[in-house]
Amino acid sequence: MITVSKAAAQQVMRSIEESGAMGLPLRIAVHPNGPGGSFHYQMGFDDKVDPTDEQLQSQGVLLIVDQNSAPLAKGMTLDYVEIEGTLEFIFINPNDPNYRPPAQSSND
Repeated sequence: MITVSKAAAQQVMRSIEESGAMGLPLRIAVHPNGPGGSFHYQMGFDDKVDPTDEQLQSQGVLLIVDQNSAPLAKGMTLDYVEIEGTLEFIFINPNDPNYRPPAQSSND
C-alpha cells in the first residue's frame, strides 16, 4: 500500500528518538483539496488507533492510515529528499490529480 524509502525511514526513526515517541505508529492522512485539486498530506505520531485504521509496516516503520485516506494512499511512497538545500519529506502519489511521473534521464 504505502512504501517508505530508506532515507524516510531513517529520518522517522530519528524523529521517534528525538520526540520520545517510542512504540507509536506514524499516522498518514490524505485529503483531497476539492474537485481536481491536489491532495493535502498530514503525518505525525499517534497514540490512538481506530479499529478501522489500516496498519502496515515498511522499512521498519509502523504506519496507520484511516479508512478514508487508504484508497487515496494506495501505491504512494514516502521519501525524504533534499529540495533546494532543505531536507523534506515528500509524498509521491500516483493517485494525486497533479502527480507527474519523474522524467526519465537520458542515462537510463
